Amino acid sequence: MRAIILAAGRGERLRPLTDHTPKPLIEVRGKPLIVWHLEALAAAGVRDVVINTAWLAEQFPATLGDGSRWGLRLHYSYEGQEALETGGGIARALPQLTADGDEAFWVVSADVFLPGYRFDAALAARFAADPQRLAHLWMVSNRPHHPTGDFAITPAGLAANEAGPGQVRHTWTCIGLFRASLFAQAQPGQKVRLRHFLDQGIAQQRISAELYPGEWHDVGTPERLAALNQGG
Repeated sequence: MRAIILAAGRGERLRPLTDHTPKPLIEVRGKPLIVWHLEALAAAGVRDVVINTAWLAEQFPATLGDGSRWGLRLHYSYEGQEALETGGGIARALPQLTADGDEAFWVVSADVFLPGYRFDAALAARFAADPQRLAHLWMVSNRPHHPTGDFAITPAGLAANEAGPGQVRHTWTCIGLFRASLFAQAQPGQKVRLRHFLDQGIAQQRISAELYPGEWHDVGTPERLAALNQGG
């Protein structure tokens, strides 16, 4: 199973740090954000990783190379000067993600920090064997900067846009398992958010979700970055 790390964003909230360095290459606790994900994917047995790029794209291969230092093969999906948003970026990279004939793949946002996270290879294999499931999302409790969350989890373990009685909405970690068919209606070069496709899958009751109990951070501002590097 392959993976894509979403790394094409401009990182507006982290400016001026991101004026000259792509957000995924900014260091957290001694190494670039994206390297934490590369190491975790390699530990889970993933061997091919696609990195989609746009802003300061040339810095990624210059810094990461071909991935061999982590036992990986890195593939780059360049979107041009203007990123295609998360959904459009994944859709553009589908030929690279499914090159081995596998319709399922990991999706990871490069700008979240989860020290100690382990990609569950056994769960990924079960997901790949279930064509009914279009995606599986990991969620965390809401943070002060995002108090309303993204999705609820139903008693049946499905993602929902609205919380039912006795339920709450949670924040998506920006890590999940996805199937290529979720993007079947995507147009080539279309600029579209991933949420567009997730809403379609949720409406079909074909997206599952679970809570992630470990440490998770959205490295979205200079203040949150500084706190992380100070051990917070």
